Amino acid sequence: MLRFLLAVVRRDLTLAARRRGDWLIAQFFFVMVASLFPLGVGPEPQMLERIGPGVLWVAATLASLLSLARLFDDDHRDGSLEHMILSPEPTLLLVLGKALAHWLIYGVPLLLVAPVLGIQFNLSWLAIGVLELSLLLGTPILSLLGSVGAALTLGLRGGGVLLTLLILPLYIPALIFGAGAVDGVIAGTGTEAHLSLLAAFMLLSLIIAPWIAAQALRVSLE
Repeated sequence: MLRFLLAVVRRDLTLAARRRGDWLIAQFFFVMVASLFPLGVGPEPQMLERIGPGVLWVAATLASLLSLARLFDDDHRDGSLEHMILSPEPTLLLVLGKALAHWLIYGVPLLLVAPVLGIQFNLSWLAIGVLELSLLLGTPILSLLGSVGAALTLGLRGGGVLLTLLILPLYIPALIFGAGAVDGVIAGTGTEAHLSLLAAFMLLSLIIAPWIAAQALRVSLE
């Protein structure tokens, strides 16, 4: 079972390495959205510091949504998805492998870029550290919940728009807890509560989301 999980991850990473433009678009979108806000609101340090956590988290959420439509779609078009589902291994492992690969391809680069953008918003190093921790806990949630939406809209015309409408409301708790943790550093109210809730939400998503996505995949392919 572990070998199958790693094989799914390795396959998606190999395909992503051959199509670098696909995952670079999401990172470029993240950087552009976060960089446009300082130009729009002005260079006042206090204002940038106040809006920075929310802007960075919203940009990360939108960048994740941009990449979810192809989570299962490419494999569905070439017929390999049906073969993987018909294999003896549980479909749950397939979804977990896909979500893990999506996080490695799209989530980890966000973690690498976020500190630079945090400096742009006049965040302290402590706030940037909490931002990184919140993204480390929160970006897997985006991939896990996104797999549910990608499975539900698989093969539908206009599925990208429907995927956004289905999944974006589910991202709101992660957005609130993630941005709230950084705000807690800035306001001096502490970060433990927000990070604890974010970690609990991640564990809940890890337990529930792959199972729902696996059932949705089977229904979508019938």
